[in-house]
Amino acid sequence: MLLIHDDMRQCTEQEVTRLLQIVPAPRCDEALRYKHTFGRYCCLRSWEMLSELLRREGITTMPRWHYNEYGKPYLEQGPYFSISHCKQAILVAVSDREIGVDVETIRRADDSLVRRTMNEAEQAQIAAAPDPQRAFIALWTRKEAVVKMRGTGILDDLHWVLDQQDYQLQTIDHSKMSYIYSVAERCL
Repeated sequence: MLLIHDDMRQCTEQEVTRLLQIVPAPRCDEALRYKHTFGRYCCLRSWEMLSELLRREGITTMPRWHYNEYGKPYLEQGPYFSISHCKQAILVAVSDREIGVDVETIRRADDSLVRRTMNEAEQAQIAAAPDPQRAFIALWTRKEAVVKMRGTGILDDLHWVLDQQDYQLQTIDHSKMSYIYSVAERCL
């Protein structure tokens, strides 16, 4: 299951204050580490979205979060979940299989970033695309979703992340809202 929130007009100090009153203390503490309203809002709102998805799974009390050696959060008894946000959206997914999501605002990619993160075939694909920025962000969200699914983050060699096919991958280009997101889910 997946929830996406892309009405970022709700990102206000008043909404952060409201969320701080209903979100458990550990997540509030995490949110308050952010200096700006946006980070606080995304942290708190993503928890609220995750809670909603868990309720749909029959889990009425938020289980305690744990973290793997790379910092990926997980719930001891499952299900698996993943969270991502950008300036345009917050994305939360829950699954009975390992899952990773990434959402990114469509923006220009620096050439050095393209070289550091994309293999030669991907670089050629980006260069040949009608909209190179969109092509880069689509590939980037795929790679980020896969490494989040694996729980390693960007410690993997990003050039070859998409070469292993131990996952299902879906990418959605929401051009009207200027973001792209990808979902990677471990194959059964």
